Amino acid sequence: MFRNTYAEINLSNLTHNVRLLTERYGDYAYHFGVVKADCYGHYGIEPVRAILAGGCNYLAVATLEEALAIREEIADVPILCFGIVSPRDLAVCAEQNITVTVSSLDWLKNIDTVPNGLKAHIKINSGMNRLGIAKKDECTELVSLARKLGLTLEGIYTHIHSAHLQEATLRQYAAFEEITSGIRLSDFAIVHVGASEATENFPKRSYANGCRLGIAMYGLIDYDGVDFLPTFRLWGEVIQINEVSEGIVGYNGTHKVQGGERIAVIPIGYADGIIRKNSGRNVYINDKPFPIVGNVCMDMLFVKVDETVRVGDKVALIRDIAHIKEIAKHLDTITYEVTCSVGKRIPRVYVE
Repeated sequence: MFRNTYAEINLSNLTHNVRLLTERYGDYAYHFGVVKADCYGHYGIEPVRAILAGGCNYLAVATLEEALAIREEIADVPILCFGIVSPRDLAVCAEQNITVTVSSLDWLKNIDTVPNGLKAHIKINSGMNRLGIAKKDECTELVSLARKLGLTLEGIYTHIHSAHLQEATLRQYAAFEEITSGIRLSDFAIVHVGASEATENFPKRSYANGCRLGIAMYGLIDYDGVDFLPTFRLWGEVIQINEVSEGIVGYNGTHKVQGGERIAVIPIGYADGIIRKNSGRNVYINDKPFPIVGNVCMDMLFVKVDETVRVGDKVALIRDIAHIKEIAKHLDTITYEVTCSVGKRIPRVYVE
């Protein structure tokens, strides 16, 4: 950490949040810890271990690469890959105990031989129109073909696209039930239909015994009566202060100095995931808010400060859960993107 810029990942808080959720949803037998995108930007195997310590008993990732990276460190936990795995890589999945997603009949028809022990979950397209089976007859045919091929159908699931909307979500549940009405859901060991928001906002479906815990584990969603603890902070350091009496600050002169200003330079920029749209939002120095001004550079940014700030002072670029929500609002995005955008050039420091 030669530039004293790093993300602080609080493993104890992460385990605390996960434990809150697994106990809150104790009527589910399977709690999937969604650890794709390096645990939503937290990075490393340490957050994965913290999530398992909180009570998750299945992991979920987006890609086979993510699954294999975890498997190198953790041998025994089952891992579901949400994304499409090429048929040529199925032997690796069987060997490494990686559960694959079957999202189309065509994909299954392209498999000549199913490796022994390969497990799969069927993805149902209940309305999001991304991946999955959308027709009842295709679902029925897929299950029949999978069994003929010797594929172990361990689970079946869908994804809710607007879990804050009752009508849309109930419509998706109804679609899931219709598409799967030609098969018996009880034949599957695991049925999971809800991620964080859907699991919280809607009663457990009678056929569901699994839930997926994603953004809630990291505390970046609002639940009534639940006090999540922060798991992600981003720190920098004041490396120079410029006393600017007049003129401009940064590329293209977008910030014009009026009446003299103290401008602190912080060694982090858009190459680290702090995109130029961050200009105008606050960072915290000595617990006081100060605005980012001018265009964010590739490796540095500018903060307008007062006389209390000194070179060497610590800068909270991301301070806590409330700050992440504030940043997401400023960027016109979601909390997921705020943490996922912080790049690999930023070291992760794990604290208990």
